[in-house]
Amino acid sequence: MPSIAEAATAAAEATSGSIKLAQAQPAQPPAPASPAPAAADEPVGNVATLTGSASVTRNKIATPLKVQDDIYRDDVLQTAANSTLGVTFDDATTFNLTANARITVDDFVYQDGGKQNAALFDIARGTVAFAAASVAKTGNMKISTPTATLGIRGTTGLVEVPEGASASSANNVAIKLYPDADGRVGQIEVNDRAGARLGFLTQGASGFTIRPGAGGRFGAVPLLISPQQALRDQGIVRQVHAAQSVGRQIVSRQRALRQANPGRNNLRNNPARQPGVQRPNAAPQRPGQPGPQNRPGQLQPPGSLQRQPNGPGLRPGMQNRPAPLLRRPAAPKGKKERR
Repeated sequence: MPSIAEAATAAAEATSGSIKLAQAQPAQPPAPASPAPAAADEPVGNVATLTGSASVTRNKIATPLKVQDDIYRDDVLQTAANSTLGVTFDDATTFNLTANARITVDDFVYQDGGKQNAALFDIARGTVAFAAASVAKTGNMKISTPTATLGIRGTTGLVEVPEGASASSANNVAIKLYPDADGRVGQIEVNDRAGARLGFLTQGASGFTIRPGAGGRFGAVPLLISPQQALRDQGIVRQVHAAQSVGRQIVSRQRALRQANPGRNNLRNNPARQPGVQRPNAAPQRPGQPGPQNRPGQLQPPGSLQRQPNGPGLRPGMQNRPAPLLRRPAAPKGKKERR
């Protein structure tokens, strides 16, 4: 048998070996924490007005819109024929899309009192009016078109992009400047897609037509607005100002609801938050409608037996059976039962 000293030495060597083996195993990295919702997953605006039908394409899925629906970054908004759509963003900037128009919310960052406010909207088709607000006054608001990029400096404007307009087509994009609802006139800086300065709009009811020039370059040609065009434009501008007034209230109300219900997700990937989709609710029980009852012969769970008024209680394990029917004794043969 090994001596006490030899046993102690063997135990020490075994312990040392197990320590070495434990140290040789690489440490397991901690499980990654669930990422917090990105700022892009928060709504940046809401539908303020809608006539006819309009849709939003989000996550490659087109969905009909309705008033008060949330709008997110990267949303593609489109109107149908004989339809208009008013959308107000968190800073009160509002767009009014007329029939067959399409815009994309490429970027929108706004914080009250912040210094990094910025917005970029792409108008791909149609006639779209806009009323700029805080982002244009305190940050950097831009609107892109197929042939020009506009720097908006706090004002109301109207952009017309003909069907099929592109950098290689001869379809001319029109850009117009109009006074705000309070009569003030801001400024629109017009650049080409490469960033080269084409001109400024600083007077109300003035505009440019973006036309291709020599060497593939584009130029801003002053636009003469006819009385008929001015009358039509004034109607569209009134619509965007009216949508802005309504949209301010809707945006404030929806923001207050989100703050009061922080657990309510407004993530764009949540199917229940998709526009126009109603989450199913459990059917409410009608007043006076009895709840589920035990079927005849069904055993009641333990502890659920109750004494009926003026009646004996049920013994444990006894089934809920209907009371037997009392039958009259049969009449003797040859005699008829009296009625």
